[in-house]
Amino acid sequence: MKCHYREEKRVQVSPPLTRGPSAFIPENEVMQANGLDERTNLLVEEYSTSGRLDNITQVMSIHTQYLESFLRSQFYMLRMDGPLPLPYRHYIAIMAAARHQCSYLINMHVDEFLKTGGIAEWLNGLEYIPQRLKNLNEINKLLAHRPWLITKEHIQKLVKTGENNWSLPELVHAVVLLAHYHALASFVFGSGINPERDPDTSNGVRLIAVNNFCVCDLANDNNIENASLTSSNFGNVMVFLQIADSLSELEALMERMKRLQEDKEDEEASQEEMATRFEKEKKESLLVISGAFDDEIVSTDVSRYIEDPGFGYKDFARRGEDHLPTFRAQDYTWENHGFSLVNRLYSDIGHLLDEKFRMVYNLTYNTMATHEDVDTTMLRRALFNYVHCMYGIRYDDYDYGEVNQLLERSLKVYIKTVTCYPERTTKRMYDSYWRQFKHSEKVHVNLLLMEARMQAELLYALRAITRHLT
Repeated sequence: MKCHYREEKRVQVSPPLTRGPSAFIPENEVMQANGLDERTNLLVEEYSTSGRLDNITQVMSIHTQYLESFLRSQFYMLRMDGPLPLPYRHYIAIMAAARHQCSYLINMHVDEFLKTGGIAEWLNGLEYIPQRLKNLNEINKLLAHRPWLITKEHIQKLVKTGENNWSLPELVHAVVLLAHYHALASFVFGSGINPERDPDTSNGVRLIAVNNFCVCDLANDNNIENASLTSSNFGNVMVFLQIADSLSELEALMERMKRLQEDKEDEEASQEEMATRFEKEKKESLLVISGAFDDEIVSTDVSRYIEDPGFGYKDFARRGEDHLPTFRAQDYTWENHGFSLVNRLYSDIGHLLDEKFRMVYNLTYNTMATHEDVDTTMLRRALFNYVHCMYGIRYDDYDYGEVNQLLERSLKVYIKTVTCYPERTTKRMYDSYWRQFKHSEKVHVNLLLMEARMQAELLYALRAITRHLT
């Protein structure tokens, strides 16, 4: 009876049209890149809550070093000693994933919620959960879409005395979970993660999916044009021209990196100029449009876990509104402020998160597509800082002119979509940038975007908690 209830509560989706863990990356490339080595299997045995090698883990294991940091921190927040009961942790993961209609993660945690003793009735929707959990709706919504709006008043409301109040350690645990699963939804969509295949079902497909549009849009939005292109000599010529064009793009990017490095050594921009360049980049991010999806339909399966479904990302620098103050990273940094606060209220998670942020930021194989012995520091920093720029976070010591030089328009569209509206990501967007780069390099981009987003959400929430305490 219990098993039947689980099936009923999963979000219903069509089976994937592509094989392997990702709709964007050919199956053989994932397998070749990671070889599913012994280290990966050991990590799954030790840190997987489901006990299986899921599609997220397979794609992430292209970067085994990072995967270890990711699985350790995720296992700690879901299974190790902490302020929140286990079922609460999985229900909070469901609430976070629902903000982006990520049915893949919702279904994964519906199963885990029941396995850890969660009350099945809660899966009927938010009106069936305790008021205490319901009170997280506002901070979940703001963290997911407009974290700069979080204030100490939101924190005070949650921790005020009363039967439904949250202790500060519980709230920090909840905030870490919310930020983790908002960011992980970005990775799921950005990497085209496929539904899980289940040997226990007749067709081998488990009812877990990327989203409601994945089978027609994510995997196949360019199949028709590809078929017509490759069916003639004209098509072969076009493919040749595309390769030549993308090769020249790669060389141009390499040249820009070299020139920026030389300029940096010659002359440093003034603080005023750096501030102006940040404001310019922040405003220009407004012009990066990820597509017209004003009337998105949220399935009832997902909507039961969402309050205010129409609330979404709104550009930080929107014209015509009162100018919101920029979050100067130097005033409240992860290293000097966020890390110590989170560690004090929820022991050891700070160390695990810090290791994960450092790992992804410093991860490099010193390659760029076909080039070896390349210092990619500048490129990695531009990707990380562009995400923070879209959230209004500014680093005084960073020249935002580099973002414009290094990130082409199609890449900016992809970054904004994956970070702010992940459910809209398509294979065409994934394919359109850095066409000569390897899939492993694009997965690295997705890891950087995910961690930059998680850190941005945490900075705003932890700053509000700090203000509440002072």
